[in-house]
Amino acid sequence: MSADPPLPGHLQVEVTSACNLRCTMCLVRYRPPVNKLAGAMRPELFRRLVDELPLRRLTLQGLGEPLLSPYLPEMIDVAVERGVRVGFNSNATLLTRRRARELVASGLDWLHVSVDGATPAVYEAIRDGARFDTVIANLAGLVEAKREAASDTPWIRVVFVAMRANVAELPALTRLLASVGVNELRVQNLSHDFADTDPAGAYQEIRQFTADQALWDDRGAFAEAAREAKVAGLKLRLPSSGPDGGGGNCTWPWDAAYVTSAGLVQPCCMVMGDDRVALGDLNRESFADIWHGEPYRDFRRRLDSADPPEVCRGCALYRHTF
Repeated sequence: MSADPPLPGHLQVEVTSACNLRCTMCLVRYRPPVNKLAGAMRPELFRRLVDELPLRRLTLQGLGEPLLSPYLPEMIDVAVERGVRVGFNSNATLLTRRRARELVASGLDWLHVSVDGATPAVYEAIRDGARFDTVIANLAGLVEAKREAASDTPWIRVVFVAMRANVAELPALTRLLASVGVNELRVQNLSHDFADTDPAGAYQEIRQFTADQALWDDRGAFAEAAREAKVAGLKLRLPSSGPDGGGGNCTWPWDAAYVTSAGLVQPCCMVMGDDRVALGDLNRESFADIWHGEPYRDFRRRLDSADPPEVCRGCALYRHTF
C-alpha cells in the first residue's frame, strides 16, 4: 500500500478525555481524573479539522465520555450540516430522556452503548461508578425516543467487551437487549495486550489486568448468544476465532486517523495513551502536513511489512481477534 495516501474520509475525534466512570479495562482508570472542561476538545480545533478533510464518517469518541463535552451538540450539528455520518460510543449513564430526544432530533447516525453484563453485580464491578438499572432504563428511553419520533436513527448498537469475568452473562444479555429493542449487539475482545510497554512502568496495572482477563474465544457462550440472537431477531457480531489468525492487513493509517482532545494525531483508536505513539500535533501544523509527513509515512511502511511497529503487535485489530 502507498505510504502517502489521500486525506482520509473517516476521522475519530476524542471530544473529551474526561469520564465519569473508572472502568476496569480502560486506561482512564489508571490515570489521574480529568476535569470535563479542561479535557474537552476546543470547538475551533474541531471545526478546523472538519473543514480540512473530505469527511464521510465522523466518530466523536475517545477515552472519555462524549456526553460530558459541553460542545457535543455543536459538533454533531457541524457534521450533519456537512452531510457527514456522525455517531459516538457512550456509557449511557448521562443519557436522560431529554438528551435521548435531542440526539434523535439532531440527525445523529448511530449511538453505541457499552453494556458488559446482564446483572448489576457483574456490570457494576466492571463499569465502576455506573448503575446497571439506570443504564438499561436509559437505553430503553432512547429506543422509545426513536419510536416517538418515528425515526430510524440513531442506529443503536450495544457493545460488550468479552472478558473472563463476564462472558457467561452474554446469552442473558442477548435476551435482555432483544426485549429492550436495540438494533444490534457487538461482542469484542479487549483491544490490546500492552505487551510493548514496560512491565514495571506506567502501564503495569492495565497490562496485568489484560493478562488476567483476556478471553479471545469462548465457543460455548458465543454459540448460545448466537442462538438467542437468531430467535429474537437481534443482529449480533462476535469476535474472530482467536490469536492464531495471525496479523497484518490493518488499513487504519491509510483510511482514517484518531485525534486526541489535545490535538495529537495517532494512527488509530486502538493505541490508547498518546505517549505510546503520536505522529503529529495539530497545535503546530496542519492535518495534511502531518498525514503526509515522514513519521506517518514511516509508520505505514513498517505496518505494511513483516516488522510492524511494536505498538501494533499486541493490538486485537491487527491480530484479527477484535
